[in-house]
Amino acid sequence: MSRPEGDREITLLRPYLLTSGRSQPVDQTIEIEAQVLTAHLAERSANGLSFELRDIVSLCLQPLSIAEVAARLDLHIGVARVLVADLVASGYVTLARPEVALNTNLDMIERVIRGLEAIR
Repeated sequence: MSRPEGDREITLLRPYLLTSGRSQPVDQTIEIEAQVLTAHLAERSANGLSFELRDIVSLCLQPLSIAEVAARLDLHIGVARVLVADLVASGYVTLARPEVALNTNLDMIERVIRGLEAIR
């Protein structure tokens, strides 16, 4: 099934708009496996946020990895990293970072990829 040309342009433009044109998060060290959790009372104060940011705050009442947030909200992983980093910087969510360097563990990387493919 092909998309009309106008839909493709909107799809390509949307991530740019969501991140205000930024392609890198304010904290470039955030791993896609980092667990995101809504900060205490943040859900109540999230009314002034954009839809996507509010969705992340609502979704992360239970810990989810950035990769899971991206998959569940149908966001590009880079966009999810930028938005989560913004929420961390403003205190709406907290991150639990992995304790070991998972990026050197090829088995872990393959499991993450298979898990993300299974979500789709």
